[in-house]
Amino acid sequence: MKTRPFALAASSALVALLAACGTPDASTPADAGNPPSSSSSGGTVANASDADISFAQLMIPHHQQAVAMADLALSRVTSPEVKELAEQIKAAQDPEIEMMSAWLQGWGAPMEMGEDHSGHDMGDMNMSGMMSDDDMRALADAQGAGFDRMWLEMMIAHHQGAISMAEQVQGSTSNAEVKTLAGAVITGQKVEIDTMQQLLAQ
Repeated sequence: MKTRPFALAASSALVALLAACGTPDASTPADAGNPPSSSSSGGTVANASDADISFAQLMIPHHQQAVAMADLALSRVTSPEVKELAEQIKAAQDPEIEMMSAWLQGWGAPMEMGEDHSGHDMGDMNMSGMMSDDDMRALADAQGAGFDRMWLEMMIAHHQGAISMAEQVQGSTSNAEVKTLAGAVITGQKVEIDTMQQLLAQ
């Protein structure tokens, strides 16, 4: 089973968003004291809402755990299809983490959500689908085909949580970049869930 063609199709929206946002020119000194203006970031700063900030603050650690799970798979997975999928997930989510981190910096928002959420209109958003420390230890202890199955089952639940978060912010945000990234998460991770379910059925 080849997953990469599906990944290329599902990530087209994210590729377009990355191209639109661009990356800082290394030859241009960064002004650490002043966040980028709205004109330099496609209007992101001007259009950021509490929900947008909360989405980025919650999705970054969510993605970081998925990348950690992918790294673990790359070191011990037995199925070449699962290994390819882990590579695909890491390749998709690493740049999304970088993008959301840059948004938070531009918005002048902290990278992590504080204990006091009173200033944020988050609705019911939370890091749904996150694995517990015990879950991650159990995965690290698994071996062979048992590892492959556990990894697929855990990643499906993890992806379902990310899709739920993305659907929530997509329905409330007025920020075009946030909406586009949320759409890319929904589209790409639904395709990956389908692939993982097919692998489990084999």
